[in-house]
Amino acid sequence: MTSAHTPRPTVDLALTVLQFNPVVGDLQGNARQIIELARSAHADGARVVLTPELALCGYPPEDLLLRPRFIEASQEALLSVAEALADLGDLHLIVGHPAAGPGLDMRTRSWALPGLLNAASHLHRGAVMATYAKRELPNYQVFDERRYFVSGRDAGFGPVVIEAAGWKLGLLICEDAWFDEPAQAACALGAQALLVLNASPFHAGKVAEREQRMAERARTCACPLVYAHLVGGQDEVVFDGASFALDAQGQVGARAPAFQSAVLPLTLKADGGIDGPMAPSLSQDAEIWQALVTGVRDYLGKNGFPGAIIGLSGGIDSALVLAIAVDALGADKVRTVMMPSPYTADISWIDARDMADRVGVRHDEIAIAPEFDAFRHSLAPLFEGRPEDTTEENIQARIRGTMLMALSNKTGSIVLTTGNKSELATGYCTLYGDMAGGFAVIKDLVKTTVYRLSRWRNEQARLRGEVEPIPERIITRAPSAELRPDQTDQDSLPPYEALDAILERYMEHDQSIEEIVAAGFDRADVDKITRLIKINEYKRRQAPVGIRITHRAFGRDWRYPITSRFRA
Repeated sequence: MTSAHTPRPTVDLALTVLQFNPVVGDLQGNARQIIELARSAHADGARVVLTPELALCGYPPEDLLLRPRFIEASQEALLSVAEALADLGDLHLIVGHPAAGPGLDMRTRSWALPGLLNAASHLHRGAVMATYAKRELPNYQVFDERRYFVSGRDAGFGPVVIEAAGWKLGLLICEDAWFDEPAQAACALGAQALLVLNASPFHAGKVAEREQRMAERARTCACPLVYAHLVGGQDEVVFDGASFALDAQGQVGARAPAFQSAVLPLTLKADGGIDGPMAPSLSQDAEIWQALVTGVRDYLGKNGFPGAIIGLSGGIDSALVLAIAVDALGADKVRTVMMPSPYTADISWIDARDMADRVGVRHDEIAIAPEFDAFRHSLAPLFEGRPEDTTEENIQARIRGTMLMALSNKTGSIVLTTGNKSELATGYCTLYGDMAGGFAVIKDLVKTTVYRLSRWRNEQARLRGEVEPIPERIITRAPSAELRPDQTDQDSLPPYEALDAILERYMEHDQSIEEIVAAGFDRADVDKITRLIKINEYKRRQAPVGIRITHRAFGRDWRYPITSRFRA
């Protein structure tokens, strides 16, 4: 808590949070954004400006941190920001960046302490006045900071409290604020408010959890807390923004919009209050939708893809991906291809055409029967005496994948795959077929969530007086891969309500088979699903990267061996 000897500030403090969308590795571009936003905030009256965690280099930089030149360039960019703002004599800028501690020899990979630091520096009048080093390094879920950084505590770096515009401000970085010691150490040095730089990847429910935990920290320390957060997509993770400020009682006094680049100007009042704009909170489905839209927009935009290609089947998964892509990119940057086989129902191509018309994208139809017949003819001598089975089903999926990738090669646009988490978990997908593509938009949505979000998106359209993007029949018909006559998903899988619930317990909560059965699930279903999860790890290792929505996704969160005999 705040030291009993710490006097209250006597003046109000004008502070602005820069909630912006950096690009990992674009040190000069990120520096320019910080400089421009800081100058604008200062012109509007801010005397303290706060960036998110590692804002200068983007988060997470991963193994770029192991490159000596990257660390050197980060330091050069930091000094360039300080120099560019030197003429603003009453501006105090707090910037997140990686820093080499004294004595670290990057060229010889000498990692003796004090090592590489996740840092925040106080820039004022052209100089680096102080540097704080993150003390609590997360090493779970998508985080692996101990691979790169050493704790400021272990490196001999103490707490940092800066004096700016009549206030004493304690600096913390992300995970620090979830633990008692870093905040207590800052308060013991007289901090009258806590400034927290953050890069906290989104998952469903995280926004509310953050505000709750930071409110506890503000109350415990009996001082205001300002939470500066990144926004934007970076490969499989998305940062949701929604930066905020809390008073000493833990009440939210200001909040930036979620999933948007924004500045959050606020006033820390000498009497303990907070003045600032208050963006509304989003529903969980709205958060998930915006995370998916942000992930698609930034993956394509930051990597320079001119557009997206989607294999539109007339089913629910590709319909949802199309709706997300159009919201993210605009109809002019999305095209769809329907590739009917001899087993495609008439309503599938009718519904696919209907949806393409509704959202206004280019839509093409290419029948794959000639290619399918050619494959069967070529393979007939080798398959003689063997009945048709999943081999022929997979050939159809791979023909479609080849056609989509050919269009991608020819146009430069990226193929968005349409597989969901339930399918990836159980292997209900085809390598080099429907898994072929560059970005897996809904790979972390179970099938029941796919349906729920589709209904939610249509409801939003109705509320706005717009045409529903997804035809109702796509939502209500039984799901099917349509790779053989009269096929449905439930021919070989349990109902999705049971499958998804078992998957959540086993994968996201690490429950054992016996615990799941004890919770009332059918043992045969549990045994089947957990077995499928295990034997299909090799497929998932070859799947495209996709957007993380839950607190445990297939990707950085899930690092299971392909070869393993453990089952429980």
